[in-house]
Amino acid sequence: MLGIEINEIQIEKLFNAERAWANLPFILEGVPLTLLVALSGMLVGLVLGFFLALARGSDRVWLRWPARFYISFMRGTPILVYLFVLYFGLPVVGIKMPATVAAIIGFGTNSAAYIAEINRASLNSVPNGQWESSRALGFTYWQAIRRIIMPQATRIAIPPLGNVFLDLLKATSLAAMISVPEILNKAQIAAGRTVDSMTMYITAALVYWPLTMIFSALQDYLEKRHNRYL
Repeated sequence: MLGIEINEIQIEKLFNAERAWANLPFILEGVPLTLLVALSGMLVGLVLGFFLALARGSDRVWLRWPARFYISFMRGTPILVYLFVLYFGLPVVGIKMPATVAAIIGFGTNSAAYIAEINRASLNSVPNGQWESSRALGFTYWQAIRRIIMPQATRIAIPPLGNVFLDLLKATSLAAMISVPEILNKAQIAAGRTVDSMTMYITAALVYWPLTMIFSALQDYLEKRHNRYL
């Protein structure tokens, strides 16, 4: 049932450098849209995740339980299924949107669930004495969040948030399944045009790799900057 058939392995067909170089400009055309989906999705996730984290930790049941349900649902369903619902399912009930918009909404609202848990853990890691001190200084709840709690929680949240973004950047390849012309979609088109899927998919992987390295370096910079005065 799980048998693997191995015929004569042809190493020369594994990767054609000349063909990869010729199609690289076409595949690179998908980079701007990949970054747009990833960065926009992360922005949506950060904003929504912040308020979800506050609602998740609220004493008000009518805020806490809907937030818990949302987080549980988004973390418990495959992102690809959610993208299909947004792009192929919603038109059935009369709601249509461009593939890129569906991808941004899908990745943003899905990543918000993970970001919310990161934010909640980061906020809870700030000692209660910081809350008490802010109240003693006469700060309102939102003033305390903005001036006292968030600067401390941000330092704790940066590493896991950076990992969420890197996962999101790579997950944008799933947007190819709803015809978003990002990197993998371009590689699929090139593979069909050249009849060399192995070379084109390896080329796509080699495009994703430096992108993740750049953002990993940015994450390291932000971590060092926030830890400078510890």
